[in-house]
Amino acid sequence: MQNGVSGWYARLDRCLDNRDQQIDIWLSTWEKSLRSFQPIAALLPEDWPTLPANLLTDPGHVLDHLLARHDAESDGRSPRGAHPTPPRLADAVICSEMKDNLVNPKKPVQQSNFLMSNLPPGFRQHVEQLNLPKATQDSDGNDDDERKAVEHDKRTLSGIPLPVADTACGGGLFHARLIRRHADAHEDADPALQKEDTRRLFSNIQLLDVDPLVVKSTKTRLLLESIRHELVSFGPETPGKISRKEMETLLDAGVQQGDALQGEWPWTSAPELVLTNPPWLRIKDRFRGMEDGSQLRKELGERLRNLTDNGTPRFSTMRGNVNLYRLFIERSLQILKDGGRLRIIAPDSLLREQSSHPLRELLVKHHGWTHAWAIEEANLLFPGMTQGVVVLGITANGEAPVLNLHGPITRADLRKEGEGLSSRVPVFQLNEERWTSWARNTWAVPRLPRDRVERSHTLNVLDRLAELPRLSDEEHPLTTNQRQVRVRVGEIDQTAHAKSIETWVKGKRSRPFIRGVHFSESEDGRVFIRHPAFRTDIPSRASERQLAMWVGDQHTAHGPRLACQAIVNAHQERRLRWAVIPEGSVLGNSVNHIELHDDIQARLVEDHTTIEGGLQWLCEHLNNNDLDEWARAWAANNNVNNYELEMLPVELPDSFPQFGTLTP
Repeated sequence: MQNGVSGWYARLDRCLDNRDQQIDIWLSTWEKSLRSFQPIAALLPEDWPTLPANLLTDPGHVLDHLLARHDAESDGRSPRGAHPTPPRLADAVICSEMKDNLVNPKKPVQQSNFLMSNLPPGFRQHVEQLNLPKATQDSDGNDDDERKAVEHDKRTLSGIPLPVADTACGGGLFHARLIRRHADAHEDADPALQKEDTRRLFSNIQLLDVDPLVVKSTKTRLLLESIRHELVSFGPETPGKISRKEMETLLDAGVQQGDALQGEWPWTSAPELVLTNPPWLRIKDRFRGMEDGSQLRKELGERLRNLTDNGTPRFSTMRGNVNLYRLFIERSLQILKDGGRLRIIAPDSLLREQSSHPLRELLVKHHGWTHAWAIEEANLLFPGMTQGVVVLGITANGEAPVLNLHGPITRADLRKEGEGLSSRVPVFQLNEERWTSWARNTWAVPRLPRDRVERSHTLNVLDRLAELPRLSDEEHPLTTNQRQVRVRVGEIDQTAHAKSIETWVKGKRSRPFIRGVHFSESEDGRVFIRHPAFRTDIPSRASERQLAMWVGDQHTAHGPRLACQAIVNAHQERRLRWAVIPEGSVLGNSVNHIELHDDIQARLVEDHTTIEGGLQWLCEHLNNNDLDEWARAWAANNNVNNYELEMLPVELPDSFPQFGTLTP
């Protein structure tokens, strides 16, 4: 967290560790502040830590943090890893889906008094051929349609599509920001018009959450936000404001407790717009630390897999380590009316990871996936977060001829007007033909640089390498007798075998233990293994000496192997770092290695005298800069996965012998 407030929540926990009481005190103090026109800091209990200046301006943001910490603890996670949605991002997302403001509509374009008959015949004929639209008439027609939509409660005068929903409201941030935007639109409007439109808005909100504390807090938060922005009065109705009692009744109907994934949607009218940032939590991480957590996780997974609607599984995309945000995407699209819009914040691994392939296919084949905002440096927006973020824009049961990929996006690019983003943000349109060629129907979305020159280079690399066979393909030069190259993870799980891994001691009879940290680069870009068993220039306290010696059971002694670092630093210049591992070494699970068939090894020895020489030759091709550019474009996270390496379009020279025609 930025601006010196990171410790305030931890200090608050030390003086009051009951989260329910923290939230109750904060909300009641917020209301006192609104009634007395005094700052919240002056009304908080004396034993609370001093409130930093950065937390004074938006009481709702403090509530978001407290609820995020509550959710993390409920799931068995550390509250230090809780990241509520930044209001700046919520504002930009909302802005991108808003309709025109009809409270104070733009003045119609003034028509010129200049007559067409005054133009020379040649000019008049040319203008007529242009068939220019009549701006004023078109605008009037559109306004009439939009006003009819207001009358039928399909939108507000302030431009909010209705009904507007959140399938995991978590404090109601999106709707709180909608309240602000609604109030700004009505700033100079007729009080009666404002009251009518406010009633229309809150009669068509749909917020659901499984946690009763969240539901209760959200109702209070939206009430206080409405009072703060002079849409609701503390008592009876006043000019421009609905009464508190009516507002509480509307919130009781519009904010409810329930499970969007497992239960039924409790409202009869399908939403026009869903704005949400659901939990980013794998089922395997749910109930962590609980005594019966393993059984609870198993039961939850079984229930979700067995859910059906009219005999059809509710979730068709459950695959691998299922993350709940994927299920919220699929469920939100089921809840929306046809043509309704989903705007959802999710980790950017969704765009490229193999286990999200079924979900991406669903979005492409059955819905209109129109937008993806890529926020790669998420730590600048979500303080402390290393995972990248993506904002998806999807039309339920719609069509999208192209996917518009916006980014990389920085914090400074977010806007409260226009389309929500700065015009400086690059946009790339992924059409289906090119997309299919690159990703082979997995619908993975590449990571593209922001710089125009670098982006052009990356696109050229993707176009060229996409035409080549992949490392594990039957037609790849390394395939022989229908035996493809396979990538394996190192044989030792470093956590499970921690007692058998020690600091390197010279002279002690042992075997080198190779970890990802042992992969290094020279100044000229050459990759090598920097391990004390093979080099004498490593300082005694260097990290390469720690956990570098295997003293456990004697595993099978492997010959030389070709390996790749499996866990990389996000800011590392190269993603792929291949090196030849000397004979007899033991590999940790932070290293991947290639498994070559005996026939391929024999041919490498034939062409390069020794297997070490053949592997080194192959290693040079795997460390190719274009191949590394490809790998960085398709990286899902900081882990270099086996499937990612097996799908590399490794280019070998034409002189390399083709094994595909060999006989056993």
